[in-house]
Amino acid sequence: MRIAYREHLDNFAHDLIVMCDTVRSIMHNASEALLTVSLESAEDSLSSADALEEIRQRCEDRAVQLLALEGPVARDLRQVVSSIYIVEDFDRMGALAMHIAKAARRRHPEHAVPDQLLGYFKEMARLVDEMGEKTRDILVDPNADVALVLNEDDDAIDDLNEYMLTMLTMREWTHTTRAAVDVALLSRYYERYADHCVNVAARIVYLTTGLSTDEYREKKERDRADADMAARFAELERQFSHRGNQRPPL
Repeated sequence: MRIAYREHLDNFAHDLIVMCDTVRSIMHNASEALLTVSLESAEDSLSSADALEEIRQRCEDRAVQLLALEGPVARDLRQVVSSIYIVEDFDRMGALAMHIAKAARRRHPEHAVPDQLLGYFKEMARLVDEMGEKTRDILVDPNADVALVLNEDDDAIDDLNEYMLTMLTMREWTHTTRAAVDVALLSRYYERYADHCVNVAARIVYLTTGLSTDEYREKKERDRADADMAARFAELERQFSHRGNQRPPL
C-alpha cells in the first residue's frame, strides 16, 4: 500500500515538471512572437492550451486522490498541498504567456510595441526564461536556498515594469494610445509571470523547511549570526588556551 502511495506522489511530482516544461514552451513561443513578429510562434504558443489543461486536470485528480483516499501526514501532506498551489501558479503563468501571444497575433504583421522598446521586452523575456529554468531545477531537486535566488530575478523584472510605466505616465509619449495600452499590458504580463515563479519558489521553501520564505530567511540570518559568534568564541579560546599553556619565564 505504501509503495503505491509513494508512486502516486512521484507521479504528481513528475506532472509538475511536465507542466512547468509546457508553460516554459508557451512563454518561449509567445516571446518569440512578440519580438520577431512571428505569427507561427504565436499560434504554437496558443495551440498548447489543451495540453496545459489536460495536465492541470490530471494534477487536480491526483491531488484529490491523495488527500481523500491516502490521508497524507507531515512532509507528505506539505508536498500535496504545495503541489496544489504550484499547479494553480503554472496555470496562471500559461494564461499570461498566452495573453502575450494573443497580443502579438492581434498586431501582426506589425510589432505590438514600439521598436525602441523592444530591447526592454527582450530583456524581460530573457529574465523570465531564466526564472522558468530555475523553477524547473527546484522542482527536480527541491532546495530552499536556490529558491530564494528567484526573488532577486523578480526584482529585476519589477524594475523594468516600473520603468515602462514611468515611460508611459511621466514622460512625453510620442506613440499611439493603442501602443501605450499594449506596452502597459505586456509589461504587466511579464511581471505577473515572474511573480508566479516566486510563488512556486515559496512553495518549495515551505515544502523543504516547513517555513515561509520570510521565516526561512530570518532563520538563515540567525544561524549565520550564531555561527559567526561561535567562530569568534572559538578563536578567543584558542588564543587564551595557547597563552595558558606557555611556561612563565624563570
